[in-house]
Amino acid sequence: MDIESLSRWMDAEGLPGDGELAEVTSLSGGSQNELYAVTRGGARMALRRPSAHGIEAGTKVLMREARLLKALTGTDVPHAAFRGATDDLAVIGAPFYLMDLVDGWSPMAGGWAAPFDTDLEARSGLAIQLADGAAKLARVDWLAQGLEGFGKPEGFLDRQVDRWLTHLSTYKFRDIPGIDETARWLRDHTPRTFEPGIMHGDYQFANVMYRHGAPAELAAIIDWEMTTIGDPLLDLGWVLVGWPPEGDAMEHARYLNYDGMPAREDMLEHYAKVSGRDVSQIDYYVILARFKLAIVLEASVARHAKGEADDRVARFGPIVLELMEFAASLSRTTSLR
Repeated sequence: MDIESLSRWMDAEGLPGDGELAEVTSLSGGSQNELYAVTRGGARMALRRPSAHGIEAGTKVLMREARLLKALTGTDVPHAAFRGATDDLAVIGAPFYLMDLVDGWSPMAGGWAAPFDTDLEARSGLAIQLADGAAKLARVDWLAQGLEGFGKPEGFLDRQVDRWLTHLSTYKFRDIPGIDETARWLRDHTPRTFEPGIMHGDYQFANVMYRHGAPAELAAIIDWEMTTIGDPLLDLGWVLVGWPPEGDAMEHARYLNYDGMPAREDMLEHYAKVSGRDVSQIDYYVILARFKLAIVLEASVARHAKGEADDRVARFGPIVLELMEFAASLSRTTSLR
């Protein structure tokens, strides 16, 4: 990375440390985006950019993320404060945006941090905070925050089944039991109306950070690659994909220990109270979340089957089948009519 060029850009943007040379260190890497810590003028920021081989494809997604983060400025949604963005490749050779570096911990960095690893009552608060973050996001006035044209909310739910089946058809290589049954049920039970709002699109423990120590407090929602304007209740459905007691029977789809989690009814009550939204049809959103997540993960499974992905994604194979199995099973037993 051209540190001098980045520093000049930061000067032009009026960011802290005018005239100083930024200190940049790698935080993590991945197949889609790279993250760096940037320190200057006493401020600690994070720089997010596409990986070297994904610059062209990643530009649009990255700039959407930046726009969303900027739109959250002044809201009570926990997020990393936006600092600036550019798609000018002349600066560091890739589009990027800067945000504040979050002081917190992620459940994906070794599971529950202390004291939540042993204190089940404290761990319960992590779940309520997860629901709280989704609820606060759902109540943001997205038009007032400058997100006109950010998504296509009209007909959002009506498009979901066909959109994801079409996506699956581009890489389908095996049968997924329960998919046709689930698709029929979703078409027959699509809510007639919904209130559009900001959706994270992949809202779960893996994509949030918490403040250190108890009591539980959400520090930031992260990784906004799938964000759009749609039905925010789908984020809540995503949270509840493997929730107890029904989710206790899942052998593959869970990646954390759910001991101590609050009852689903408590999660729904908190979300409804904070967001002001009706959660009476939540089973529809849980089924849709399982259906969609299974298809999203199947793309990686298909690439692995063709020898185009490493062995880390092989574990998604049984997760896909389990998600669809549980989606179909819930569709048979839910009281929604």
